[in-house]
Amino acid sequence: MEVLVDTSIWIDYFKGGSDSEEMDFLIDENLIVTNEIILAELLPFLEARNEIQLIKLLKEIKITPLDIRWDEIIEYQVRCLRAGANGIGIPDLVIAQNSIQNGSNVHALDKHFRLLSEILKVELYTK
Repeated sequence: MEVLVDTSIWIDYFKGGSDSEEMDFLIDENLIVTNEIILAELLPFLEARNEIQLIKLLKEIKITPLDIRWDEIIEYQVRCLRAGANGIGIPDLVIAQNSIQNGSNVHALDKHFRLLSEILKVELYTK
C-alpha cells in the first residue's frame, strides 16, 4: 500500500504535531509517495526558510506521475457541487485523481478529503 501524504499532514509533521509518530512509521516503512502538486505547495515555503536538507529529503520520495484528465476533474467538481461540497479546489481534485489512478490512499487532515472519500470514493489512510 502506498500512501499519498497531503500537504496538511506534512505541515503538521514539520511542527511535531499529533500525527508525527504515524508519519515516522510510514517513512520508516517506505510507504509514502508524493506528487508535483504537493511538492509545489511545500517547497516554496521551505526554500524561503532555507531548509535545504528537508527539501533534499522530500525530493527523494517516490513521485507518482500526474496524468491530469481535465474532463474527469470537471466531472469530479460537478459531483462535488451536486453533493453540496462547494469549496473543494482544483488542486485537491487533482490530488484525489492522482490517488485513484495510482491506487494509493490519501493521508490528510484537510476535511475536503473526507468529503472526497464519500463523493468520489477516494481511499483515505487510516492508522
